[in-house]
Amino acid sequence: MVPQHVLVLNASYEPINVCSMRRAVVLLLKEKAEILEHAPRAIRGVVRDFPAPHVIRLVYRVKVPRYEARRMSRRALFARDGFECQYCGSRSKLTVDHVVPRSRGGDSSWVNVVTSCAPCNARKGNSLCHEVQMYPRRKPRPPRADVFVDVAAPRRPEAWSRYLAVA
Repeated sequence: MVPQHVLVLNASYEPINVCSMRRAVVLLLKEKAEILEHAPRAIRGVVRDFPAPHVIRLVYRVKVPRYEARRMSRRALFARDGFECQYCGSRSKLTVDHVVPRSRGGDSSWVNVVTSCAPCNARKGNSLCHEVQMYPRRKPRPPRADVFVDVAAPRRPEAWSRYLAVA
């Protein structure tokens, strides 16, 4: 089966994102990227067959926003925290909790939000961590680059592992 997701690397081999097979083929045909890994099957064209890209690398370096500046989403936050509550470790009824509540001046940034289950979020409520003795298991931080790859393609193919950070 031809892969539907293609890992896109910057010219410096830094993972940027995941794109569709169609977008990858367009980048290859415009000579903006090169194939690093391909699937065993080919994409059949009118004139010739093309190897199905699995991992591509841009031939020029593009400026990617720092991970702190990338748009935050619930899925990216949950992936950063391993899809578990940062207070009790539960994996069900996940919500977003502000470490410093917004009503107390906290913002919605990577360093102030954590994944929380609904019961822990309700228990913490509008309180600060030290007021209710509830502390996140890990200090909130901006996510690694591969978190955005995991959000775009939840099933990470084995061929991508040598290009992604091990954490």
